[in-house]
Amino acid sequence: MAMDNDQAMVATYEAVPLDHVRNIGIMAHIDAGKTTTSERILFYTGKTHKIGEVHDGGASMDFDPQEQKRGITIYSAATTCLWKDYRINLIDTPGHVDFTAEVERSLRVLDGAVCVLDGKNGVEPQTETVWRQADKYNIPRIVFVNKLDATGADFEMSVESIKTKLGGNGVAIAYPVGLENRLLGLIDLIEMKAWLWDLDPKKSSLMAPNIVDLDQIPAGYEHDIEQAKLYRSHMLEQLANFDDDIMACLLEETEPSPEAIKNAIRKCVLAGSIYPCIPGSAYKNKSVQYLLDSVTEYLPSPLDVKPSVGKDPQGNDVVCSPDPKGPFVALAFKITTNQFGNMCFFRVYSGTIKSGSYVYNVRKGAKERVSRLILVNASSSETISEAKAGEIAAAIGFSSTRTGDTLVGENDPHTTLESIKFADPVISEAIEPVSKNDQDKMATALIKFTEEDPTFHYYTDKETGQGIIAGVGELQLDVNVTRLRNDYKIACKVGAPQVAYRETIKTTAECEGKYIKQSGGHGQYGHVVFRMEPNPGKGIELVDAITGGAIPKEFIKPSLDGLKDAMERGMIAGYPVIDVKATLFYGSYHDVDSSEAAYRLASQQALKVAAEKCQPVILEPIVRADITTPLDYVGTVMGDISSRRGSVEGMIQKANAQVITAKIPLANMFGYISDLRSMTQGRGIYNMEFDHYQEVPRSVQEEIVKKRG
Repeated sequence: MAMDNDQAMVATYEAVPLDHVRNIGIMAHIDAGKTTTSERILFYTGKTHKIGEVHDGGASMDFDPQEQKRGITIYSAATTCLWKDYRINLIDTPGHVDFTAEVERSLRVLDGAVCVLDGKNGVEPQTETVWRQADKYNIPRIVFVNKLDATGADFEMSVESIKTKLGGNGVAIAYPVGLENRLLGLIDLIEMKAWLWDLDPKKSSLMAPNIVDLDQIPAGYEHDIEQAKLYRSHMLEQLANFDDDIMACLLEETEPSPEAIKNAIRKCVLAGSIYPCIPGSAYKNKSVQYLLDSVTEYLPSPLDVKPSVGKDPQGNDVVCSPDPKGPFVALAFKITTNQFGNMCFFRVYSGTIKSGSYVYNVRKGAKERVSRLILVNASSSETISEAKAGEIAAAIGFSSTRTGDTLVGENDPHTTLESIKFADPVISEAIEPVSKNDQDKMATALIKFTEEDPTFHYYTDKETGQGIIAGVGELQLDVNVTRLRNDYKIACKVGAPQVAYRETIKTTAECEGKYIKQSGGHGQYGHVVFRMEPNPGKGIELVDAITGGAIPKEFIKPSLDGLKDAMERGMIAGYPVIDVKATLFYGSYHDVDSSEAAYRLASQQALKVAAEKCQPVILEPIVRADITTPLDYVGTVMGDISSRRGSVEGMIQKANAQVITAKIPLANMFGYISDLRSMTQGRGIYNMEFDHYQEVPRSVQEEIVKKRG
């Protein structure tokens, strides 16, 4: 029986040897052209037969409705394609700073990456972020300088910005033929051949490049030929610093062979010594084939990277060699939900897993059945029978596995791989459904979102009773709220969460409370006197100091409980009272009319007296914020801290950045991440944690009381 096309393609993928597999990611600043580059890769590798465009919502890799509507990548999308006799497992990652978690977990399981630069701007703020993430995992990279057809494009500036802004050794291995509306192609600096496309994009979009000698480059591009020769000399000099064969050729003044140059480039890329730079325009279909060749020639296979190391139950190192016959070890790096249930993306580091078998989740201590194994291609998928070491696949049927979990074979040793660390939430909003009937439905959906995105949190504030969503940016929260409304049809309201203010007193006073009620017949009588005094840092202390039976024993506890309950409701603005010592030292009783309820009410009256005599104040939570900003923006950031009633506690310089430690009222920190990014052109980051409570200024207290009133 003949195989259908999908089966034949899967069989072809499975037949590719491991040294011809490339697990790569596309990463960049937002709007640099990552998804457009990915779409061209899919087209030229034959994965798609129509080029999808981001601007018209037709991109294969941006298949989510919100991605299509907003024109940005939100979720990392995986696909598998073939270029010549190589298998490329490709992940297109988001560029917006709010979704760096998608980049983080993708880079954790990839072997190499293509960093896309906007040729007009070179390295941009989010490029720095994703570059640091790639540094963290020692990911070899090549650089695609995109959009060189745009007005203001500057290839040389873009290459230089890798050094000046990232500290990386960017080395051009090709030079553009023309720029802006005259971009004709590139000159391969290794073989000194020109790759030329037609200037008419309609003619060139489906054509292979015309590879010619330099003397066949049209007139008017002589300057580019001369610059290409200079850049080739620079490339060879850089390679000679790391490769003895190239160094020997330069010393002997002989021409190194193209094979020797490619071998040197590959060695330097794997070592992180250089980052090859390629000019082009993905939108105009120029240089994509050259980029694909560079991916296969210079980026590593799973055999070229250092094997992942896990821990056994005793804490000893376990090397997970990429051997299909070894013990099965994989890392779950992404969880999504579709019509079939949970889909778990994982990278196999050792061994082989087959569809229908069982795996063991080391963190959960539970077995999971692999109901179905699939090869994911953006929004579609193809069923596969097994996944082997070095491959990326997805499984359907897991119920308890979460991002960062280690999966091992059912009967294999329990090796634990290092998990994936994510940023803590820095912004939050209150959320509630319009209809109370949707409360459970909303909670279920939000919990599902937290499983998919480790940087998204949902919880109920114990003090305010509000549902709170928290994350790393406002766009991230907005995307999830939109999902609730559009995908789950849950109407909801969002707003800033209430600040957890507190109340206390500043002076000591005796506070008497009486509750006397006569209504003809059995009445009510309760009488207490408390000494209220400040109790900084020690919370609430309730002391029984009654002597001589001024209050019968059975009414003492209700008196103290009544005061405690009243303190929960506050004295001046309805916030809980803290740091007060209340000593019950006197009172009186009535033989007939006294009751527990009367003494509770009398204690509440005593707290109202304290509100008049003890100088009550409102306390606000103060957070400690560690703010990292480029040196150019230190003055602006410090001025903003002052405007938020904050105080700078210390400053430390790290490389070209300044870390400012400040104490700032929490009420003035909501939305801070967006303001910080605006002040620092997207390059500032911060984290914060609760530090202490502090009295609010009188003007702020009056404003709070007015709002609560």
